[in-house]
Amino acid sequence: MISAQCNRIFEQVVSDYHQYNDIFKVIDNPYTAGTIDHILYNKCWIDAAQWHMEDEIRNPNIDPSEVIAWKRSIDKSNQERTDIVEVIDSYFHEKYQDIVPSKSARINTESPAWAIDRLSILALKVYHMQEESTRTDASEYHLLQCSEKLSVLLQQQVDLSLAIDELLEDIENGDKYMKVYRQMKMYNDPNLNPVLYNNKK
Repeated sequence: MISAQCNRIFEQVVSDYHQYNDIFKVIDNPYTAGTIDHILYNKCWIDAAQWHMEDEIRNPNIDPSEVIAWKRSIDKSNQERTDIVEVIDSYFHEKYQDIVPSKSARINTESPAWAIDRLSILALKVYHMQEESTRTDASEYHLLQCSEKLSVLLQQQVDLSLAIDELLEDIENGDKYMKVYRQMKMYNDPNLNPVLYNNKK
């Protein structure tokens, strides 16, 4: 099942990342380049780094000049995240390209890769909520609230994993079909963002 493979790799990434806790550390991917495992590892590492960028930019004592730098780093990370999700969708599209959908086949509202994207983020939520639920400097109320939230996140992880596996099974059986839609983000493109191309003149 692809969800078990994803969850195993995402948990590995979260553990590996927090050994260093360095947003700009170069990824040391243990998997062979070009494999789906390699792609999934890179994808979750991008998410882990961006998670901590989002924390940094919300620091109430941050110097205003740093906000711009963090915002640009987040924009770059968002683009990398979108690009790698599209790589994952292309992998599945190629894998199932010879499947002939049945006449009654329907399209899903979300592609396999964007569902896997949510699974990667969930791995980070679970890790950090687990941290919050065991803090020694927090109130009992805080610990209880976080424990309850952690239970919900873990159930979401189970449910989303099942939904991903069922979606891919439906695609394999021809009961659903998939298309790869590019996100076509415009704000990072100097030819599509008016602020960028007007400032080139």
